[in-house]
Amino acid sequence: MTQPTQLSGLRDLQGRFDAFLIDQFGVLRDGRGPYPNADSTLAALKQTGVRIIILSNSGKRSAENDRRLAKIGFNPASWDWFLTSGEVAWQMLAAEATKAQGGPARRCLLISRDGDTSPLDGLDLDRTATGENADIVLIAASEGDIHDLDYYRNLLEPAARRGVSCLCTNPDKIMLTAEGTAFGAGRIAELYQELGGTVRWIGKPFADIYAAAIDFLGHPNPERVCCIGDSIEHDVAGAAGAGLKSVLVKTGILAGSNTQQLQSLFAEHGASPDYTIDRFIW
Repeated sequence: MTQPTQLSGLRDLQGRFDAFLIDQFGVLRDGRGPYPNADSTLAALKQTGVRIIILSNSGKRSAENDRRLAKIGFNPASWDWFLTSGEVAWQMLAAEATKAQGGPARRCLLISRDGDTSPLDGLDLDRTATGENADIVLIAASEGDIHDLDYYRNLLEPAARRGVSCLCTNPDKIMLTAEGTAFGAGRIAELYQELGGTVRWIGKPFADIYAAAIDFLGHPNPERVCCIGDSIEHDVAGAAGAGLKSVLVKTGILAGSNTQQLQSLFAEHGASPDYTIDRFIW
């Protein structure tokens, strides 16, 4: 694999790209709040005239994440669109409901965080609290800092045993919390597969979310689009699969990783970034 170029700051990329797809957690913020200077760096990048999409594996819809990022101090003028895997999935489910109009509403076992129902709001789906009678399972978020995997195993096993289809709208297997890391929604979806269920994955590194982003940008030259993220499995591999360039930020889940560990992850996931940077800084 080609060795990535180390950047001193994002200003090193001025003029090379017309658009950036930037991850949220691990790049701009963690579970406690914004990283130092991330807000001013994002604003400085936008002021160069590029288009910016915040591209997040969040099970929440775009508008909710948009408000949340603004609430912790980021200027909404610093991005053109906040696109989440939850938004892509919601639009897909809405389209499927339109095609199936006239039948009874399906019962959905929603796995989310902090009582969030936004992944279902406005959809023709009735929420159920058990896998025993669910027609579909929607894994939007994890409370891995509150519950262990056995909790989710007991919740999901009846649905997996019945062959109920599952949609995972947040493929991240590790999440950042105020106390550190915990298993993410992607790990819960893996558990569902281990129980014998089938999962449709929406979000990075899978194609649907990149297709939505590129469509919004008007299908530019992929060589002029760069993804910035902290995950090799999701951000770097996702960019490579979409034919886009990438910057790996060595914060978030990779904080403290050495060169040898990173090289091992590049080989494991079959993807290497074009650039690396120690943190999201101008």
